[in-house]
Amino acid sequence: MQIKDRLYVGGQWVVPAATGTLPVVSPSTEERIATIPEGTREDVDRAVRAARSAFDGWSTTPPAKRAEFLQKIHDGLKARQDEIARDIATEVGMPLKMASRIQATLPILSFGLYAKLAAEFAFEERVGNSLVMREAVGVVAAITPWNYPLHQIAAKVGAALAAGCTVVLKPSEVAPLNAFILAEIVHDAGLPAGVFNLVTGLGPVVGEALASHLEVDMVSFTGSTRAGKRVAELAGGAIKRVSLELGGKSASVVLDDADLAVAIRSTLGSCFLNSGQTCNALTRLLVPESRRDEATTIATDGASAFTLGDPLTDAGRIGPLVSSAQRERVRDYIRQGAHEGADLLVGGAEAPAGLTKGWYVQPTVFGNVKPSMTIAQEEIFGPVLAIIPYESEQDAIRIANGTVYGLAAAVWSGDEARAQRVAKRLRAGQVDVNGGQFNINAPFGGFKQSGRGRELGRYGLEEFLEFRSLQLKPAG
Repeated sequence: MQIKDRLYVGGQWVVPAATGTLPVVSPSTEERIATIPEGTREDVDRAVRAARSAFDGWSTTPPAKRAEFLQKIHDGLKARQDEIARDIATEVGMPLKMASRIQATLPILSFGLYAKLAAEFAFEERVGNSLVMREAVGVVAAITPWNYPLHQIAAKVGAALAAGCTVVLKPSEVAPLNAFILAEIVHDAGLPAGVFNLVTGLGPVVGEALASHLEVDMVSFTGSTRAGKRVAELAGGAIKRVSLELGGKSASVVLDDADLAVAIRSTLGSCFLNSGQTCNALTRLLVPESRRDEATTIATDGASAFTLGDPLTDAGRIGPLVSSAQRERVRDYIRQGAHEGADLLVGGAEAPAGLTKGWYVQPTVFGNVKPSMTIAQEEIFGPVLAIIPYESEQDAIRIANGTVYGLAAAVWSGDEARAQRVAKRLRAGQVDVNGGQFNINAPFGGFKQSGRGRELGRYGLEEFLEFRSLQLKPAG
């Protein structure tokens, strides 16, 4: 078992202000695998003051020099990729091969991306008689989730450091071990003291202390819409900048001329990825009423291929949910779907056969789902797909846009121009067209209650920059 008894503050591993600890539990064995410090407001204050003290020096460090540090972090992550993948597979429950390909690789790519951008980005430009400058927003509180823990950390920390900001990171207490690895790599890279700080703890204590701290200039938060509203409320008292990446209820719109089998296979893969614990998962499958029976058969057959098993041995395509509470939440949604009249086609709320330990939920597909049903409106965050029939293209667009969320979507059609036309009418931050792949250089973020602001690419860098203009007197 790993024992983490220090926080990383001001370039050092420091003893926390209090002696409380938090357990880290494996979702596949239900056993404690680590303990971490239960940080306090005093720890937050010390970290924020360290970040504030380091800000002037780091923000005026030449971007090319910041890029060198980011490249060292990239290299350090790459050297420890296997360790990172195993830790996250253990903490979160994603099968190991997939964790290596996604959970460990994406953070490496992010730091490499921001190393490149820091060196190339135009932080100044001349506009008429003005010199327009893009400068670091200041001290950033990065509050990150457990489902893609290091990826979400890298998207925030890499961009913030490239911009010249200093950072206090509060990772999820559910999957924090990867954040300690990052702190070790940052330390070995020689990043100036106070530029990066790590404080672990609970959201209502550490997260709220960061969001409300008067010396924090910006909060970048990823998590539930409910928690995001609380962060925005606390940060609003000081008029600080807030970036929120929240929940989703993303629709996969299959038009009547699409290859149904290809579209549904891809939708199932998205819905069940990471045991359904993905904010932009395609959890609503919209199919023409005329092809409902065909779609139901394909989805039912396809779901059976998503086997469950131990993530560390890659015994299945799906691992457990991250916690007992999360498992019960998902099971409750499955029960509610059946209670409200949806057809349970495969899966269900019962424990999977043969798995006596671990917080597993059967991959579940519902048919004949009405757009107003709970399972079609609320984010479940588990391996549950709702098949919703529609009457016309306009009806499909209405249903797809008919939730409080707007994070992601997909459109499938045999006519590329038609697919793009429909995609442009969907109120979502990113829309996959005929299986278009995730692009780390493109902006990621949502509409409506899926959040505000964008991450990744130069768009993510710009979130951490303020504009300033110097009005210059013409020469002569």
